[in-house]
Amino acid sequence: MVDARGLICPMPVVMVQKAVKADKPDTLEVLVDNRCAVENVTRFGKNSGYQVAVTEENGDFRLTLTK
Repeated sequence: MVDARGLICPMPVVMVQKAVKADKPDTLEVLVDNRCAVENVTRFGKNSGYQVAVTEENGDFRLTLTK
């Protein structure tokens, strides 16, 4: 899991890129707290071959990237 709450772009995307490069996970959960990060992480995920599901929980967003 990548917890990027409290960070502004591009840091959430950089953190996800590092996690994908290091572990090559089939599934990765990402927590962010702003829509810009949701859009950018979603774009990165789709460009990297992941399907992306987004849910909102108490003002935070959980993105689930799945191969």
